[in-house]
Amino acid sequence: MMRIRRLNCFDIPKISKMVDYTVGDDGIRFKKDLTHEAFSLIHTLLPLKYKFRPESYVFLEKNDINGIITISPTMGNPYKMNITRLVFTNNSYDVGKQLVDFVVARYGAKGANSFIVSADSSHDELIQLFLQGCGFRQCSYVNLWKIENFAPETDSKANFRICQNSDARAVAKLFNSELKVHFRPSLEKVKQEYIEPFFNGMTSFYKNRYVLEESGKKRIIAYLSITTADNRNFIIDMSLNEGYQVPYDEIINFALFEISRRKTDFTAFIKHRQYTKNADIFEEYLHKRNLNCIQTKSVLVKDFYKPVKETENALQVFLFGDTKITAN
Repeated sequence: MMRIRRLNCFDIPKISKMVDYTVGDDGIRFKKDLTHEAFSLIHTLLPLKYKFRPESYVFLEKNDINGIITISPTMGNPYKMNITRLVFTNNSYDVGKQLVDFVVARYGAKGANSFIVSADSSHDELIQLFLQGCGFRQCSYVNLWKIENFAPETDSKANFRICQNSDARAVAKLFNSELKVHFRPSLEKVKQEYIEPFFNGMTSFYKNRYVLEESGKKRIIAYLSITTADNRNFIIDMSLNEGYQVPYDEIINFALFEISRRKTDFTAFIKHRQYTKNADIFEEYLHKRNLNCIQTKSVLVKDFYKPVKETENALQVFLFGDTKITAN
C-alpha cells in the first residue's frame, strides 16, 4: 500500500540510509535539518499564515520510504511556497510526481497561491518532471558566480546603511520595478518579505540587509543582502534602480568588507537574476571581472487556481489570489 504522510522522528534512521546514497556529501546537513523538522510537531498545527519553517513529507510503499519532499514558506509571504527538496529512489519519477502533486494540493487548499522551484539546469529529467508532469512553467534563470581573484578598478565602497523594517515598502517597490514586465505576475514581492521576522533566529540561514540612498535625499536606489547558511559560504544579492549608475565594484567592495569584518576565511558568491532589466549589463560586468559562473538554476513556477461555485449567468469563475475572472 502506498501513502504520503508527514515526516516524523521514527523515519530518521530509514532516511539516513536513503540520503547517504542519494545526496552524498550534503547528506550530513540534510539529515540534521530533517531531524529538526521531525520534532517540530507544534509547527504542523499552525495555520498557513503563521508558518515559517520547512515541512517535509515522505512517500511510503509498505514500510519503505521511497521519497521525501520539503516545502518552505517565503519569509513574510507564506502564501508563496518554495519546494526546496525532492529526493526519490533511482528513476522513481512517478514517486516524485505524486509528492509534488500532494503538496501543491495540500497547501493550495490551505490558501497558498504560488509554488516555486529552483532546480539545477543540468538536471534535465527533474526539470521535465515539474514542467511536463506537474504543470509548472519555466520562468527564468538564476546564476551563481564565484568571487575569486577579484580585481576591481577602485577601492571605494558604496555608502550603504543597515536596512530597517521601515524601508520594506520602498525596497519591495524597487525590486518589483526592476523585474522584466512579463515576469512580474509570478515574481513580484510584497513589503512583508523585506521585514525582519520576529523568529529570525529560528531560520536555517542568516541574512544581513543594507540599503543605499540617493545623495542628499531619502530615496532608496539600491538594496543589498548577504546570506549564509554555514558561516563559510556567503551569497551576495542586489537590486538596483536602473535610473542610477551605482558602480558594481563599489557595491561588491562594500559586501566583501562587511563579510571580512566577521569572517577572515570565507568564500563569496554573487547571485545574478536573469529576470531583471539590468541582467545583461550585470552579466557583462561579471565577465569583465573574469568571474566564473559555477551554477545555473531554472526558476519554475506554478500558480494555484482555486475553482469556486459557478454563479448564475456565468460559465466559469476562478479565484487567483484576490482576483476574480468571470466568463459570461
